[in-house]
Amino acid sequence: MASSTAEPGAAADGPPADVLSILEQARRQFLALVEHIRPELLRYCARMTGSVADGEDVVQETLAHACYELPQLKALPALRPWLFRIAHNRAIDHWRRESHRASEPLDAALDVADASALEPDNLVARQQAVRAAISSFLALAPAQRACVILKDVLDHSLDEIATELDLSVPAVKAALHRGRAALQRPARSAPQAPGADAISPELNRYARLFDAHDWSGVRQLLADDVRLDLVSRRKASGRREVSSYFENYDRTKGWRVAPARFENREVLAVHIGGQARPAYFIELGWSDGLVSSIRDFRYVSYIAQEGAFQLQALQFTA
Repeated sequence: MASSTAEPGAAADGPPADVLSILEQARRQFLALVEHIRPELLRYCARMTGSVADGEDVVQETLAHACYELPQLKALPALRPWLFRIAHNRAIDHWRRESHRASEPLDAALDVADASALEPDNLVARQQAVRAAISSFLALAPAQRACVILKDVLDHSLDEIATELDLSVPAVKAALHRGRAALQRPARSAPQAPGADAISPELNRYARLFDAHDWSGVRQLLADDVRLDLVSRRKASGRREVSSYFENYDRTKGWRVAPARFENREVLAVHIGGQARPAYFIELGWSDGLVSSIRDFRYVSYIAQEGAFQLQALQFTA
């Protein structure tokens, strides 16, 4: 029969507090170790998934997997190619889930004749890829998409790409050639629905209350089981636990918010100081007119640099 006496420092229904502290310290050390690679990972994952927000989801999955796998390795791997290999596999998994179709095999591009004659350093192709809309990369098969992004957007070498994707250099050249050719074909844009840029009254109301520091009013909009994801920092659930999140904003000065669209998603754009461009954004989920989820990208502000905002003015009409 189990003893009813808890171990010193242990919660009655959870692991010892010192274990949680050690795990949190290890997590923070790992995130500090890979911090310089994260913006580049996002640029890759955003184009592989066709969305900055979805790309950040894949980055989070990548880092969670890497943090779990790292202690099981005998030696510290070369972080950049290791993380990109994980990110690529996670991005392909995401694409399969979203499109409900299997990806083209990575070796499928090998049927291009005389790959040695291709021009991997084509400057015009690289410039075109850098300017291309993030969603346009979805028109490419996964192998082509990965090689074009890594070479033309992120400027990885052919040898690096071969290592990151577990391909031969000729296969990389072939996929790159076919991907560039496909990217040059004019894309057919879908017609935009009428009123697609409009902001919902719910978000506008939340933005007005948040911008006015009316935390009592904001809390009234929360569902009882609201979930908070302060990306890369902490998670919380329930009104009581989420309350400290608003207290932190109340103590912080020099910010303002406005309703906006980011990649056709409704968001709360956060401006710091007098900057015209938002520094980051907050995404809300709604259920029956109440906020069911809050996803705050404050600590991964690089995500705001990868997409375009459509800012909206606050509406003060009843």
